[in-house]
Amino acid sequence: MNYHLDRRQFVMGMLVAPLAMRPSLAAENSRLPAWTPGCLDIHHIATGRGSATLVIMPDGTSMLIDAGATNNTLDVSAAPKPNASRRPGEWVARYAQRHLRATGRQQLDYLLVTHIHPDHLGDVDDASPKSAQGDYRLSGVTDVAELMPVGCLIDRGAPSYDYPVRPTGRYAENYFAFVKSRQQRGLSVERIRPGSASQLVMRSRSELFSARVIAANGEVWTGSGEQAKAMFPPLKTLAKADYPNENVCSIALKFSLGKFSYFTGGDLTSYTYDGEVPWLDVLGAAARVAGPVNVATADHHGMFDGLSADIVRALRPQAWVIPTWHVVHPDMLQMERMLSQRLYPGRREIYATSLVAANHLANQRLTSQMRSRDGHIVVRVAPGGEGYTIYVTDNGDEEDTVKSVSRQQT
Repeated sequence: MNYHLDRRQFVMGMLVAPLAMRPSLAAENSRLPAWTPGCLDIHHIATGRGSATLVIMPDGTSMLIDAGATNNTLDVSAAPKPNASRRPGEWVARYAQRHLRATGRQQLDYLLVTHIHPDHLGDVDDASPKSAQGDYRLSGVTDVAELMPVGCLIDRGAPSYDYPVRPTGRYAENYFAFVKSRQQRGLSVERIRPGSASQLVMRSRSELFSARVIAANGEVWTGSGEQAKAMFPPLKTLAKADYPNENVCSIALKFSLGKFSYFTGGDLTSYTYDGEVPWLDVLGAAARVAGPVNVATADHHGMFDGLSADIVRALRPQAWVIPTWHVVHPDMLQMERMLSQRLYPGRREIYATSLVAANHLANQRLTSQMRSRDGHIVVRVAPGGEGYTIYVTDNGDEEDTVKSVSRQQT
């Protein structure tokens, strides 16, 4: 059977999807309706152990952004969800397989790793099982790739990872061994191209949809064509202690469908050591060229060094999504800025994937204003970008039970 959606099927789907969506809008305690052709789905998967986002494009082309799996203990981290019977990467793969059934394809077209940190690609130790496909262990991204085919792996550093310096640590070496294994097996591995709108494409062309690489490795899209401008100074002019770190090298993306737009930037930060190192504010530069948008993630998990006031003004979304899993996610000042009517007026909603109870206890004046503090956060954009719905679904099992629904106009 040919599962590939051809152009005719895609066009027909775009025509019938608005009608198909109307009866499938879920109510609380019902099951999340399946994706339908023409819709853009963005699933923020809440495992409690790191970041993972499944994107289903309007023709069914799929992308997983990160698959984190930390080994942090429960005194500082959220509990694993749905439970600890499987590794986080296994839960992510099962979630993706479940929601990709509606597309007729049980594979990921793209697996994109924003940067080389455990909560975005998976930590390993001696207890991590070995892969049957290569000389590496299973955790996060490698768990996902063990359980389902991955068309193209994309990250910020392939093939050498030497800029600005090669990441170290067991998790990094394990990931590099995975990349090497894919290359040896003839599988696709690509380095991200900052500024590109032609690297992350649907199988069926549509003028209404685009996936733009806003930033990576300190290079930020100029807003013109596919050109990007470097923010980091030449490394030879810096002391090694001042080299850009993994977070500020993160990949940032903007997805657009008609009038709808969404921005996410891994662990990009804005902190400049109080103005001493201005070129570290990659998130600020990315937000200015990307915004305003309808939905945005609070990057670096809403940590102190993420959203500056200028970034909030630039993005000004109707909804913020915070990929939380650690006790310090989010920071109180970040919450103040996301909620501030001084920075931009109007209604906005804030969603967290897995807010740790201790954080809520300390910051409940602000966190009590969140729309949701636990659960998968699914942004479903109507065909053509004519409005969107945000579903929160229960992450305590695999039933996709809807906990709340919020419908928005673009």
